[in-house]
Parts: sequence; structure tokens; C-alpha cells
Amino acid sequence: MSKRDYYETLGVSKGASADEIKKAYRGKAKELHPDRNSDNPNAEAQFKEVNEAYEVLKDADKKAAYDRFGHAAFEGGMGGGGRPGGGYGGQGDFASAFSDVFDDLFGDFMGGRGGGRQRATRGSDLRYNLKVTLEEAYSGLQKTINVPTSVACDACSGTGAEGGAEPVTCPTCSGMGKVRAQQGFFTVERTCPTCNGLGQIIKNPCKVCNGAGRVEKDRALSVNIPAGVETGTRIRLAGEGEAGVRGGPTGDLYIFINVAEHELFQRDGQALFCRVPVSITAAALGGDIEVPTIDGGRSRVKIPAGSQSGRQMRLRGKGMPALRGGSHGDMFIELAVETPVNLTSRQKELLREFDKLSENNNPESSSFFSSVKNFWDSMKS
Repeated sequence: MSKRDYYETLGVSKGASADEIKKAYRGKAKELHPDRNSDNPNAEAQFKEVNEAYEVLKDADKKAAYDRFGHAAFEGGMGGGGRPGGGYGGQGDFASAFSDVFDDLFGDFMGGRGGGRQRATRGSDLRYNLKVTLEEAYSGLQKTINVPTSVACDACSGTGAEGGAEPVTCPTCSGMGKVRAQQGFFTVERTCPTCNGLGQIIKNPCKVCNGAGRVEKDRALSVNIPAGVETGTRIRLAGEGEAGVRGGPTGDLYIFINVAEHELFQRDGQALFCRVPVSITAAALGGDIEVPTIDGGRSRVKIPAGSQSGRQMRLRGKGMPALRGGSHGDMFIELAVETPVNLTSRQKELLREFDKLSENNNPESSSFFSSVKNFWDSMKS
């Protein structure tokens, strides 16, 4: 039975470029791979045909010979073997072919051929939780913090080798950082156990850092906390994280802000709330009260006569600043009418007398008890 034309096998024309041949091969290999065609008994044979065609057409010399002599170029005395590349008759040959497919299809995902090399690794990012007061969040501040981190070892200049000598290529993986093992039809890649994926080893480790290239150290950093920060605000300090491995770039430091609760003010975004107790007399007759503001100042607030508990009054511009600058929020005063306690006999006597004279001075009570009476009457009927 005559062999199928290699160009026809890959589905390309005779004048196809190397990129077009490679693209067609990838598509066919993916489509015909036996693991994806368990219900097709011919998948393995077709897959081998595709690989055989690609082995020839991807090589410029073999392609030229095939274009001139066809399949005869690789038969008898012309090719020195039964099939190009030694054939695909056995399990080992098929696994070798699939290894090439694995590299082509998934090389980028796995780091490519040689992509396992990680000589210089970026340092880890660090997180620092910083607690500030509401006053500090209002005004902003410069704060010095001590951050425990890893810094480059001065003794070896971060190389991890004694005297700052350069690491040498790992003999196990030849600097690839990965080793391959054959398992049936598959070639499995694993991290090199000798160099742990770095592709290099240190013959004489630095005595200060034990070959790590980094040492633990506390660093004092000056941090600018802008006005208007809230709990959860994140500040990034580029290059202030952990030192990289073997001279790699330094990570970043992220500062997470937590604004402490205040004994006088409650915050909601840019708005501030302050609950102010007032006496029954002040609430009934009205008057002026003095309230604190977050900037340490004072503001006079006029209480309207007949104010009830829960009434709010707005002080514009007395709230928190916006994080990006510009406007300030508002401050809201909430009145809490306070019932007097520990009354004297005379005070009780005056309140009873006042109560007798207050029959028409409690509109909310009158309205409520009128509704209660109507409710009871409707239940009786």
C-alpha cells in the first residue's frame, strides 16, 4: 500500500512556509492525539503519520529531498533507514514523538524549552498592618515603621556563594531547572531535585547566609499616610519587600490601614456622626450647645425648641477629607434627650405639677394613644 503524501497528511500545499507547516502540524497533533480519541482505533496510526510527515517537512534538507524524490528519498540507499528519523514502529519512538508535541503545544505554559531556569527569582511581596487614629486619618501623617524582612546578604552580594563567586550550572539538569522521565507514552517533567529548579548550584555557600543570598533584618521605613484613609486602604511601596533570590528583583511592601474606633465620632465614608446628650429642658425650650469637631475645634449648634431624641443637624464641611484631596464631608449631630435621674422630692413635685399642665403639649403621645384606642375599639367590634 502506497504511503500518503506528507503535504496531504498535514493538510498544507507544497509551497507552504515553515510557520504554516508547524501551525498545521499542531492542529493535527492536537486533533488526533490518542488520549483524546479513545473511541477511534485508528487514532494512534494517524497520529504517527502526522508526526512522520512533520519530522520530514520541518527539516529543510529532508524537505528538499522529499520534494525531489518523494518517499523514495528515505528508502533503501537514499535514506539509510526504513523511515525518516528512524521510524515510529516502537513504543519508545512514539513517546519521543509525543515529547516533541508536548514541547510545541505546551512549552510556553511550562516555561518553554529551557524555561525552567530560574536563576534570579523576584522577592516576595510583604504585608504590614498599620493602625492609625481617626485624627491621624483626618490630617494625614508621616510614620516610621519597623518591617521584618529579607535583605540581600552583604557578605556575598546576594549570590549565596562565598566571596561573591558566581553559582555554577547544575550538573543534573544542565541548567534547565527541570529533569524529564519517561512514563509509557508520556515524557514527564519535574523540578530538578539537585538545584530545586534554579538551574544552578553553589559549591561554597556563604557562611553568613548559608547560601540563601538573603538574611533576615528589621528595616525602619518612613511612610506617608495621606489624609482621608479608611480601614482597608492599601498603600504600595515598590521595591520595599523581600530581596530577590540570587540577585533577583525585590518585592513590594503593601501597607494595609486600620482606622481605630473613636470615643466621640462614628465614621461612614466622609461623613462623621456625633451623638450629643441634651437635657429635657434644653430640648423643650431650645438653646445653643457647643460640640467638638474632629480637627480639635468647637462649633456652636442651635437646638430648636421642642426637639426630640434622634433629631439630626448638619455641620457642612466638618467631616472627613476625600482621600484624593479636595472636598470634605459633613458632620451630623444627633440629639439624645436625657431623662433626669435621682430626683429630689421638690423636683418630683414640680414634674407632677408640670405633667398636669402638659395635657396638650405632647402631640406624639396624643397621636399614639388615639391610634391605640381605635385599635382596641376595632377589636371589640
